[in-house]
Amino acid sequence: MSNFRIVVWCATGLGLAFSLGGCPLAIVGGVAAAGGAGYAADQERGVNGAASDFNVKTGVETAWAEAVPNFPPDFTVTVYEGRTLLTGTAPTPQVKAEAADIASRVPGVRAVYNEIEVAPDETPWDSAKDAWITARVRSDLVFSNIRSVNYTVETVDHSVYLIGSARDQAELDHATGLARNVPGVRRVVSYVEIRPGESPGAQPPGPPPVAEAPPGPGPDTPAAAPTTPVEAQKL
Repeated sequence: MSNFRIVVWCATGLGLAFSLGGCPLAIVGGVAAAGGAGYAADQERGVNGAASDFNVKTGVETAWAEAVPNFPPDFTVTVYEGRTLLTGTAPTPQVKAEAADIASRVPGVRAVYNEIEVAPDETPWDSAKDAWITARVRSDLVFSNIRSVNYTVETVDHSVYLIGSARDQAELDHATGLARNVPGVRRVVSYVEIRPGESPGAQPPGPPPVAEAPPGPGPDTPAAAPTTPVEAQKL
């Protein structure tokens, strides 16, 4: 293991211990973005695609705020080439459905993947563990032989969600394999498109469908019991 990677892991561990998950994300995100503007340019979607996705993300967040002033603040929007992943926790199925419906009407949204869980808010410790998992997956992707800049990672309740673009099935299999072997991961859900030799944006946009996640492990599953992560290939 290189000295650089050791420094990353030491910093990640300290960040988890002292800030309950805030630092690990920033550390690994900083590693991924070390090239500044070159980071966006190196992605399959390019600088313009990254900027467009940022506008879509902002549009969804603004639409939520305008439609429902007190919408749950812990919803997260992740956008890759107009494909919009929603994660977080909602108090009722109605709030979850409303979040997806509002997002689907935002200009630029090609598809909505509604992975919001109907569950109580996570405790700070659970959020910290999710942050550590996200940081570890991102780090493993960065130090692998795949194009990690094309993958975005979100973790909620130990479920890892991947969205982005893969060069081929072998690369995608490698990425999901890395994620599912991180300690504490319960399942891996992939919304990564395989795009061999295809330029970004070549697919014609259609009406944004809403994808629902399969139910995760039930509440009766012992927290300490060993589980086999379930990998769901959505695309």
